[in-house]
Amino acid sequence: MSERTAICPGSYDPVTNGHLDIIGRTSRVFDRVIVAVVGQGIRKSTTMFTADERRDFLVDATGGLANVEIEIFTNLLVDFARERRATAIVKGLRAISDFEYELEMNQLNRKLAPELESVYFFASPDYSFLRSTGVKEMATFGGDVSDLVPAPVAEALHRRARR
Repeated sequence: MSERTAICPGSYDPVTNGHLDIIGRTSRVFDRVIVAVVGQGIRKSTTMFTADERRDFLVDATGGLANVEIEIFTNLLVDFARERRATAIVKGLRAISDFEYELEMNQLNRKLAPELESVYFFASPDYSFLRSTGVKEMATFGGDVSDLVPAPVAEALHRRARR
């Protein structure tokens, strides 16, 4: 049987404990997991952290997972997945609003790459409320985000907030 490779795409700006939960669960189901960090210029919105910083946070946070790799991608997700011989794109779902968005993305991806499966993990109850945008907002106003993100990310958020 061939190796089952999953892609976990996202902006990860910043990576949260919710992201790490989905990545960890994915690593138990697939042989190889590539966490695909959206590179600069792909998203319309600006990011707080550069793609390199986001990748480095993820490398640090997933160091204990032997089958997880972190890469930056700057092309179509389905092309990136094909280049890595992935069999699935894995995403987390927190609420109905996530489902509606992911359903649309799944249909587009399926049209472009019918061989790729989309796999969804429901967010653990502890993280179902967690959004990177909310974490950044909390940190900007001096809120404690230490139980929402890895320690190096919390420190970096607070450094940026003090600027």
